Amino acid sequence: MNTRVNEPTDLNALSGLASELATTFVALSSDIAIVIGEDGEVREVVQGSAPIAPSAGEWVGKPWADTVTFETRTKIEQLLSDVHSTGKGRQREVNLPSGEGASIPVSYAAIRLGEHGPVLAVGRDLRAIAAIQQRFTESQQEMERDYWKRRQAEARYRMLFQVATDAVLVVDALTMSIVEANRAAAQLFGIAQAELAGKHATVGIDRHSWPAVEELLGSTRATGRAAEIRARLPEGGGSIDISATPFRSDRDLLLLVRARVPTQRRLAEQPDAQAQWADLVQRIPDAVVITDSSGRVLMANPAFVRLCQLGDDAVLEGRDLAQWIGAETATALIAQAKLHGIATQLAATLRGELARAVGVGISVALLDDGDSECIGFTIRRLEGAEGTIGPAIDDVAVALDALASLMGRQPLPELLRAATALAERHLIRTALQRSAGDAHAASLLLGVTPSDLAERLAFHRISAGTAGDGVAPTQLN
Repeated sequence: MNTRVNEPTDLNALSGLASELATTFVALSSDIAIVIGEDGEVREVVQGSAPIAPSAGEWVGKPWADTVTFETRTKIEQLLSDVHSTGKGRQREVNLPSGEGASIPVSYAAIRLGEHGPVLAVGRDLRAIAAIQQRFTESQQEMERDYWKRRQAEARYRMLFQVATDAVLVVDALTMSIVEANRAAAQLFGIAQAELAGKHATVGIDRHSWPAVEELLGSTRATGRAAEIRARLPEGGGSIDISATPFRSDRDLLLLVRARVPTQRRLAEQPDAQAQWADLVQRIPDAVVITDSSGRVLMANPAFVRLCQLGDDAVLEGRDLAQWIGAETATALIAQAKLHGIATQLAATLRGELARAVGVGISVALLDDGDSECIGFTIRRLEGAEGTIGPAIDDVAVALDALASLMGRQPLPELLRAATALAERHLIRTALQRSAGDAHAASLLLGVTPSDLAERLAFHRISAGTAGDGVAPTQLN
């Protein structure tokens, strides 16, 4: 007997055994089997000992497509179409409605028993597979979160190295050797900063305090908890407080060791405390600004003064950092630093005093020292990102990219408010430029009253006279 390969098998002889076949399939390998008539209505439903659809008895007499969720009805219709045209239909995943809220994923395959016979559909419960996939996805997300937490920790410690007044050492937890040290550590221990790397963590400590320091580091490594002791400096150098905190960098376990003299807090409360901060950031090549918790400048290094096109005699103390990097950017970064300890904005716009806009990247760290709370900003100029505030008054694309970088860290309503403020500020500046600084004409262009525009100018800290190059100030009526 010769049979063509592509010719469908004639199953007409099995059409009267649809009910028995459904029971057999469920007993052998399926979770549910359905017998469907030529009209597409359910004739019979067979389930295993643990029914996946307790209400399936109500399906009899209804169209098969009505037994699944609305968004998967088309898959059932396509499956029936394939069966009627070819005699069989490939597997399709659909969802069954559930009274408990979550739908039940099921994979159906179907076959027609004879040219005019019923359709037999068998299904497998996919909830176990879906749960495995969900756990796999959650594990991936958790790994990504851990990765970024490690990266954030590294960035925060880098910032601490730049602006912390304490002596700070990064120590390899296995070898107890120093990986990195800041300038304050070199000054405290009387050893050049470059020479500290590679030495044992007890370097610069009095010999009699070595056992206590080694016990501190070993205990921190073993328990994973921060601890603190008091040790002594050699040759009558006095006592110091040493604390150790564990953290990971990639796969390496490291210890952050901080050392301070007990009188440091009293010194920090003296009037010359800001001079000590200034000395630390004076020689840093990147622009560094230290603000209070509200964003008011406590001090800035010469690199920031140059970046903002300020004069050497400019008074920065007490001024709001937002006037250079924008209120939305400053507010968002400070909030993130307070919440997570650090924050980063890869693309932002800094506006200098000479109406020049400069593209910058900003890193922020919370510097919490007892009762005081400061925010450290490191601002790096981006190559080829300089412009002039003129026809392109606001680099909207860069600003929107900066807002987009906050997704996942800021809720959508806050991002929308920031985007609205950004668009409003851009339109106000554009209107002022087109009206040559005439605020009354700008209010007509914007369709608002002069008094309303005056309030918005004050809110956004925009001066009508600086809307464009060479525009004279104009008073609002």
